[in-house]
Amino acid sequence: MRNQTFRRAAGRLVVKAASAALACAALAGIPATAAHANNIIVLNSGEATLSLIDDKTHEVVGTVPTGKEPHHLFPTPDNSSLIVANSVSNNLLFVDPKTGKPQRWIENIEDPYQLGFSPDNKWFVTTGLRLDRLDIYHYGGAGNFTIAKRLPLSAMPSHLAFTKDSNTVFVSLQVSGEVAAVDLPTQRVLWKMKVGAAPAGLWLTPGDKYLLVGMTGADYVAVVDWRNQKVIKTIQVGKAAHNFRSLVDGRHVLVSSRVSNVISIIDEESLEKVGEINGLLPGPDDMELTADKRYLWVTFRFAKRIGLIDMQTKKLVKTIPVGRSPHGIYFYDRAPVMSPNGA
Repeated sequence: MRNQTFRRAAGRLVVKAASAALACAALAGIPATAAHANNIIVLNSGEATLSLIDDKTHEVVGTVPTGKEPHHLFPTPDNSSLIVANSVSNNLLFVDPKTGKPQRWIENIEDPYQLGFSPDNKWFVTTGLRLDRLDIYHYGGAGNFTIAKRLPLSAMPSHLAFTKDSNTVFVSLQVSGEVAAVDLPTQRVLWKMKVGAAPAGLWLTPGDKYLLVGMTGADYVAVVDWRNQKVIKTIQVGKAAHNFRSLVDGRHVLVSSRVSNVISIIDEESLEKVGEINGLLPGPDDMELTADKRYLWVTFRFAKRIGLIDMQTKKLVKTIPVGRSPHGIYFYDRAPVMSPNGA
């Protein structure tokens, strides 16, 4: 499947009328309560839907159809839209970042598994997990993407991390156990290096000093001196270390572990595990932090639920049933992903 013949989208991508009609149909099915609230937006990868959860009542107030296998999401640079990447149906769904209401579709974005904008907003990048490819686009604003390069990158490119200067994007390669560094201005692979079994989530420590890599096939986070292409240490966490989320305190980052059902707290300065949140449901994956940093929302991939963790007590205080295989999660009123000093 990964080496199948694929369509090549040429030039500037346009919004298709049929997709716009589908967005209108989806919008018609959203209750009025959802349209006037700040909703938690959850991607149900196994059902091709997103769940809308009222941030005050914590009740599901709507379900919106998406394309096939929506895994990850990312806000546009101006925060006017939230982009949902539908990897199997080869398209992007733009929704209102506050309510989850569909806005428009863009077709012919092939196999968009993970996605992101460079810090300078000049580049939009998607990983093609099943196509073994990295797609790099020039971003012209207002949802205008022009392909710069379709870069073969084996095997199973997964997660992304950008350097602050927007020159380099790092990509985890799950099957080959490597991390690749790609130069964005020239769209070429600078290097690839072995890091361990099934690398997934990537995170740059303050000042881009080290690259942290979550090992889904192991029980540790690899600390990579990426300038010298060397793993300098490993940090023991739970089994199937997967994804990261900053605590936005200038020093600590969280990593979820899907098999051990824990979330570990890592000190980015000492490069040590300094805490753990346990007692969780199966498959903790993506995380989002409230603006006041009091609550952490988590998707539980194997439980068809999301959870709310009180960060003062480090306890799971509430779970909410959603769709099958919940993955990406987002809400507009959130703590910044990065702290002012770059952590």
